[in-house]
Amino acid sequence: MQKVFTNIGSLLQVRAPESKILRGALMADVPSIENAWLKTKDGLIEDFGSMDEFQEDSSYEEINLKGQMVAPTFVDSHTHLVFAADRDEEFVMKIKGMGYQEIAEAGGGILNSARRLQETPFEILLAGAKRRLEAAIAAGTGAIEIKSGYGLSTDAEIKMLQVIAQLKQDFDIPIKATFLGAHAFPTENHEKYMNTLLQEMLPEIYSQKLANYIDCFCEKGYFNTNQMCQLLEAGEKYELKPKVHVNQFNAIGGVEKAIEFGAVSVDHLEILPDAEVTLLKDSDTIPVGLPGCSFFLNIPFTPGRKIIENGLPLVLASDFNPGSSPSFNMSTINSLAAIKMKLLPEEAFNATTYNAAFALELENEVGSITKGKRANFIVGKPGKNLNSISYNFGVDWIERVYINAKVV
Repeated sequence: MQKVFTNIGSLLQVRAPESKILRGALMADVPSIENAWLKTKDGLIEDFGSMDEFQEDSSYEEINLKGQMVAPTFVDSHTHLVFAADRDEEFVMKIKGMGYQEIAEAGGGILNSARRLQETPFEILLAGAKRRLEAAIAAGTGAIEIKSGYGLSTDAEIKMLQVIAQLKQDFDIPIKATFLGAHAFPTENHEKYMNTLLQEMLPEIYSQKLANYIDCFCEKGYFNTNQMCQLLEAGEKYELKPKVHVNQFNAIGGVEKAIEFGAVSVDHLEILPDAEVTLLKDSDTIPVGLPGCSFFLNIPFTPGRKIIENGLPLVLASDFNPGSSPSFNMSTINSLAAIKMKLLPEEAFNATTYNAAFALELENEVGSITKGKRANFIVGKPGKNLNSISYNFGVDWIERVYINAKVV
């Protein structure tokens, strides 16, 4: 089906195919065309331009947007979307004053999710994941990463990754799978679990081709840098690139080691010493902030301004999970970035669309209005503009979402 969208008030994030990831001051620029048209063919962006140059073609279905904004869908590069149940009871514990670690020590946290997931059949896990993914897409997400990590046993981790594999089959958006068996230790025998990860899980995941990336929660009380290095080295043998959790509560050397292993991204970075900023400047590893987690746990926010002012790229993701960031809404991530991280609306938008595609190595498919990319875009409600995405926190500015040029 060929479609042409006409009288677009503002066509946001118009970029050439060869454009690179945005760094530093370039993150404040969102190229757009006012009073525009957009052609799609076979689910891809075919062409676009100004209405001043528009020529009618009866072979295209015309959709008159009457001045409404069009923006590319969000790219969410860090989620834990597959889980058995919410952890709202821990939310109440947190309100009463318990911290993240205290809740974990009381039987909550990651191990709580793992216990529930191990008991949940594949079909029920899949049904819950489908509902969440449908809702995320309706909220504007057009490409996503999903991690395992709530299994913490070979059977349960494989089950999670098989759910993600089924989601890839059932949905029309790009989905990347990340193996996060190293999310927490399910037993006090750390050496035994490391052997399970290295000798059982990784070979089976590789044999079934279930993951694109490998992750590790490198943090005090979880996995140390030596253990992370063991995992990332093994990941290399199984053709899994690193995307790792580092510096959420403490800087213990994970950033440096992740860079040495050529990590695609380092995610969290709520704690970011100047020395590690320098290391990132000399690498291709992408810093990823997770403001939803900072907001929900009431911990420091990733220093986005510091990252940008040092000439680095920045990506923002939802960290959607049942324990520390129970929201997949990327518009809310834009709002938190502006309000709490002091990012301009343009910087937040670039960090959740164009740059975010690079954090999933999907820059040739999504993240901008570019000829040949997927026709995954959002039509804003009348009167909404780029500022609205960050400004209208908690308010739905989206009228329609198109995936491969089809209305969701």
